[in-house]
Amino acid sequence: MSRRKFLIASGITGIAGAYFYNETIQKIIKPQTKTNDSIYANSLNPKIGKYYSSVCNGCVTHCGVRVKILDNKVLKVIGNPYSLLSSDPWLNMNTSIKDSYLLTNQGKIHSSVCARGNLVFDKLNDKARVTKILKRVGKRGENKWQSIEPDKFLDEIVNGGDLFNEGYVKGFKEVYNHTDLIDENAPEFGKKANGLCIIATGDEGRKNFFQERFQKSFGTINFHGHTATCGLSMRAGMAAFLNDFDKYPHLKPDFDNCEFLINFASAPAQAGNPFKRQGLKIANRKSNNLEYATITPILTNSTSSASSVGKWIAIKPGGDLFLALALLQDVINQKIYDEEYLSYTNLNENNVSFSNAAYLVVEDDYKNYKKGEFLRINNEIMVINEQGLISAKDCKKANIYYDGIITLDDEAIKVKTSFIKLKESVNSNSLDDLLQNSGVSKKDYEYLLEKIKKYKNKVAFDLHGGTMQTNGFYTAYAILELVGLLGNLNKIGGMSAGGGKYNDLSGEFELAKYKGKIKPSGIRVDKTKKPYEATSEYKNKIKNNENPYPSKLPWYPLTNAICTDAITNAALKYPYGIDILLSWNANIAYASNMNNVKNSLKDSSKIPLFIAIDPFINETSMFADYIVPDSVMYETWGVVNPWGGALSKASHFRFPILNSPNVKFSNNESVCMDSFIIELGKKLGLAGFGKNAISDSEGNLFDLDKPSDYYLRSFINVALDGGFDYEINEDEIKDLPFIQELKEISPKHYKKALFCMARGGKFESKNKAYNKNSLAKTYKKEVAIYNEDLALTKDSLTGKNYSGVPYFVKQRFKNNTTLDELNLKAFSYKSNIYSSLVAASSKLTHLRYSNYIELHEDTAAKLGLKDKDLIKVIRDDKKIIGILKTRKGIHKEAVGIEHSRARRGEGASDFYIDGKLIAKNISKRTGVSISNIIPDDTIRGENALISDFVVGSVARQGFGVIIAKISSLG
Repeated sequence: MSRRKFLIASGITGIAGAYFYNETIQKIIKPQTKTNDSIYANSLNPKIGKYYSSVCNGCVTHCGVRVKILDNKVLKVIGNPYSLLSSDPWLNMNTSIKDSYLLTNQGKIHSSVCARGNLVFDKLNDKARVTKILKRVGKRGENKWQSIEPDKFLDEIVNGGDLFNEGYVKGFKEVYNHTDLIDENAPEFGKKANGLCIIATGDEGRKNFFQERFQKSFGTINFHGHTATCGLSMRAGMAAFLNDFDKYPHLKPDFDNCEFLINFASAPAQAGNPFKRQGLKIANRKSNNLEYATITPILTNSTSSASSVGKWIAIKPGGDLFLALALLQDVINQKIYDEEYLSYTNLNENNVSFSNAAYLVVEDDYKNYKKGEFLRINNEIMVINEQGLISAKDCKKANIYYDGIITLDDEAIKVKTSFIKLKESVNSNSLDDLLQNSGVSKKDYEYLLEKIKKYKNKVAFDLHGGTMQTNGFYTAYAILELVGLLGNLNKIGGMSAGGGKYNDLSGEFELAKYKGKIKPSGIRVDKTKKPYEATSEYKNKIKNNENPYPSKLPWYPLTNAICTDAITNAALKYPYGIDILLSWNANIAYASNMNNVKNSLKDSSKIPLFIAIDPFINETSMFADYIVPDSVMYETWGVVNPWGGALSKASHFRFPILNSPNVKFSNNESVCMDSFIIELGKKLGLAGFGKNAISDSEGNLFDLDKPSDYYLRSFINVALDGGFDYEINEDEIKDLPFIQELKEISPKHYKKALFCMARGGKFESKNKAYNKNSLAKTYKKEVAIYNEDLALTKDSLTGKNYSGVPYFVKQRFKNNTTLDELNLKAFSYKSNIYSSLVAASSKLTHLRYSNYIELHEDTAAKLGLKDKDLIKVIRDDKKIIGILKTRKGIHKEAVGIEHSRARRGEGASDFYIDGKLIAKNISKRTGVSISNIIPDDTIRGENALISDFVVGSVARQGFGVIIAKISSLG
């Protein structure tokens, strides 16, 4: 590649800036040049168009925005000042719409959108957008399609048949079978209806509709979210600490009041969720009693040499667990922990949260007790206090240091408290050994420890995707143990489980309850939520006096979903095969590895029918049999709730403010996920669709024939939840869409829904986030210094129990062998410009055209490399090729790759519709993706990648790589 081509490909802003500057100067010095307006020149005239409140879908934060529309086109996007994800402080709901504009225009209230929010709406009109229902022509993955009429499409997928001249394929009607078992020899798998497997995107506001109305009407157990490729190890670590592997609750800092913030494996203002809110919070606090550290392998926008309050701590990719263990060791050994807090065994007048630090753990197997379980008498967990053995619920304070013998029923039982279990584990390695494995300098470590000593329960922790490594679950759990030891859950300046949301599913209308709804049962195809010991495979081995371990492939009973394994397991037909794969805006191939997923999907004998709901042909849906176009951005419905980063209640509304270009069903509804599911449900005769499908609180019945029938009622539920004490101004709601339909749905309450729609949702006031001495919304369960569920769960390959506390474990394959000892460790990090959701935006390439392979300049020099060299990164038989970018702000053992470039879908590859070529946009293909070099783990099955060994999340951080030079471009 020539230097000129490199400069063009890298999209260097200096060249682009010089060009546009020169063009502007020419216009200035040529007064005869005509402009559209004497005042506004060729810029957007603020007098034209109308603003509507909505939600941005540029990333998974889903911020509230205001969208300016004219002639069914988006002119501009600005922040919504009522939304706590776009403003801080945000406007009280009683503030009039007129005043909201005045306050923002005068600079008295600030509301923003990020780079994505400003530009990503151009994907609405991308040439690669799919607007018709497509059926593949030829083999899977050839990207050749023909359009098919909606009615014919529904008939084919419902009834099945020889749809592709490849043999008979079951349709939905045949798979909807709640009479026969999938496998007579393994009844635990459930009924044949589980032959439908659904893989969904993240919750962008429509997940409840898909799950409650379709999945639980069809009755399949197989519904999978995207977290296995996103933040599952972090979420599972939080579930362990919060002692809830069912609901998977989430923790975030009280950004407004913490005094030292440790961003562990995350980088506010660069990534994390809520991305923009976190960055704004920290920016606001820099001059107001906040210090913070960002612990990542690469220097990001979260820290700057110009700031005296933010510090970047360089860590080796994959080293986070060892740093957390080191901090735990010193927090315990130096008695920095809150002993009084840890001694509380339930909630009382002195504390707003509590732990199981004093619970007694059985240390061996006995006649009436198993090793690893809590000591119980009459099902009551026992602790020790000054009076002796007592149940935890009847005890106010207990001894957290007990390590001894308890005699029960003439049996001497060795026990230790949860706290002692943790203490012993974190002291298993020397501090020097832990720091060496972390790659963090002693100086940086001592800085962190001193700040923890100083601020104690005003120290808060944020963590996210940097924990996506093979030991990521224990990494996240270890970081959160620091929260437990400092005792700051539910406290002002500490950690919060979030302010919650308004109820959209029940209230005036019962949207999750309907006659005929099925509670799915059986075992999921991704082998999660149920233990291997519940299977016939295990029981038959026991019956035949065989060692039941190992299982054929690993099981993950503590995990809520593994979308990647749903595909690979189904292709391998273990635990069983599926008949239909239905994906919704899911892109497993790009998020994990293109070739591995392709190998599972391209052969239709492995997964007979694959239907993708997707507005673009992405890296995964290109292997589908049919593609159903979805709505995009501001054509879409939804009720979106923030993650735990918001401490007060909030629910954002999204409703169509643009007309969709998609083909229509016979009832004149544009094809999208919601309308497709309704039409499919009606054609199948499923409960919850069509006539009398929705009930109100008084038992009256209403039809569900179109998406607005559902979502407008959900808006009413939200508006009424917690009361409605706002004054409605008729002028604010008179020009909103869906007025007449809302009025027909609820003559009594329709104006209340419109009031909230005008403001983009319903948002609790900021002052509702706090009580006098604590957060207003508190987490009620005990936090787990030791997790009994974890300790009693066996690895299905070895039969050994997992550790109930975090411990020293290097990155490893599932069979317990060490992953590698290569010195250079690859990692990915989130872009502040791109996300995996914005590949179809061409305008974002104006801000950043490509990404690079990044190395410390000293490391590059040792390898004989220099900036702009063309290099390859190799792992086993996989490689990626890209341009080297050298820098000082990266760990010397790290190879960094910004996430979200190097696309092959969403217009990055040629495809044909009805014989017409839609040529690829080469700019979308630029750059590199770490997903393409994630190592395989054959122990997990064919086409499976390395993953967290406890919860199965894709591991894309900290694996070893080799770098080789191809050529010099400099």
